[in-house]
Amino acid sequence: MAILNVTPDSFSDGGRHLELDDTLAAARRFLEEGADILDIGGESTRPGADPVSVDHELSRVLPVIKNLAELDSVGISIDTCKPGVAEAALRSGANIVNDISGFRDPEMIKVCANSDCGIVVMHMKGNPQTMQRSPVYQDVVGEVRDFFQERFQTLTEAGIEPTRIVFDPGIGFGKTLSHNLALLRGVQDYSVHNRPILMGLSRKSFIGALLNDSPLPRREAPTQALTALTRRNGAMIHRVHQVKENVDVLRMIEAVM
Repeated sequence: MAILNVTPDSFSDGGRHLELDDTLAAARRFLEEGADILDIGGESTRPGADPVSVDHELSRVLPVIKNLAELDSVGISIDTCKPGVAEAALRSGANIVNDISGFRDPEMIKVCANSDCGIVVMHMKGNPQTMQRSPVYQDVVGEVRDFFQERFQTLTEAGIEPTRIVFDPGIGFGKTLSHNLALLRGVQDYSVHNRPILMGLSRKSFIGALLNDSPLPRREAPTQALTALTRRNGAMIHRVHQVKENVDVLRMIEAVM
């Protein structure tokens, strides 16, 4: 899953894909390098990021989705927690909804129950404005697993088929360094109902913390190391900024496995 943020303020690629031609060129490059899914976001979810309106978010993402929908066999994911954005994106050609708020909004569940889209359910404590203010867990792995169990039951009871559901532990979303490391070690411990785990850890701040505030470009090789580790531990979908290098890593670890 290639990250394609059409925002001015995302932590790693903010401002790079504001022009439609640049965005589409990046999308084509990601696909050539081996991406299966393009994850398009119109609102930054970095810690402390300011929210944007539905209309503003739609103005950023819909032109991209409509152009990419003309391509064959491409997974187009809309990264949003707003039901209105998800619904418009699905009508425009998106086929996956990636909701960092974990489908807590009943309206978001209704939107997806009325579609055949795939859904990514992420765990987050708080919201992007508050999530890193001293998050506390008694057992982070167990609490994430319990959240996934509850979400699975709620979503399937709403009419969403189990095979449409993917879970994301939300690395860096309301977690300390120790919480993140526990979730990287214990992928199988919070996998529920044999649904795939998506891992989104590319270039995140915990990598910089482990490497004494390493700048973003130097977080890429550690990201690839963690891609290999989490694939070995059972994560099946990997959300990344650099596609080719991570695809190569996956091919190597899968050959060994």
